[in-house]
Amino acid sequence: MKHCIESNWATFLAPLCPLTKRLFRTLFRVRVIGLERIPPDACIVASNHRSHLDPPVLNAVFPQPLIFLAKEELFRIPLLGKALPHMGALPVRRGSGDLDVLQKALDLLHRGCKVCVFPEGTRAMPGSFLKPKAGVGFLAIKSRKPVLPVYIEGTDRVLPRGRKFPLPGSVIKVVIGQPEVFEEEDSPQGYRKVADTIMERIKALSYA
Repeated sequence: MKHCIESNWATFLAPLCPLTKRLFRTLFRVRVIGLERIPPDACIVASNHRSHLDPPVLNAVFPQPLIFLAKEELFRIPLLGKALPHMGALPVRRGSGDLDVLQKALDLLHRGCKVCVFPEGTRAMPGSFLKPKAGVGFLAIKSRKPVLPVYIEGTDRVLPRGRKFPLPGSVIKVVIGQPEVFEEEDSPQGYRKVADTIMERIKALSYA
């Protein structure tokens, strides 16, 4: 995955990844359903979003590192902002199309990387979902890569809004759905339709 995360840190830490992932899953009591559904090659991982803990949870679950589209504001936070590029995160300007980062995400998908997107664009309140942004539909239609819906439950209890440090104890559940390729019309209407469909796939997993 070196061609996906081009970072000295990532290269140095790669041998430790299996161990750290296992420790993370144990510490935060992460339970996974549907691990066998992860495609071996490039895909778009589309997940609901309720906590800043969601990205590390997903990275601990997936055998290969993920590239994340993260809001630009996170890159301004001391320490975290320095670490995000080494974790494979790409900054996204909220409220704009940010075609540059979407194009970079497309390039990474075509190179065989797994790109993770939070279609809602920001954290939803506990137990709720937000209307998805059209960007995930854009990536799905333009790339023609499988979209893997994922539902995360419990991270908003372990690291709720306003808290700086996690409170391990609650079980975190990750449900992975069936990958799906979308071939709708390459248009703004098509992007919106696919984004809405992907969000419905994620919501359906909350009943698993």
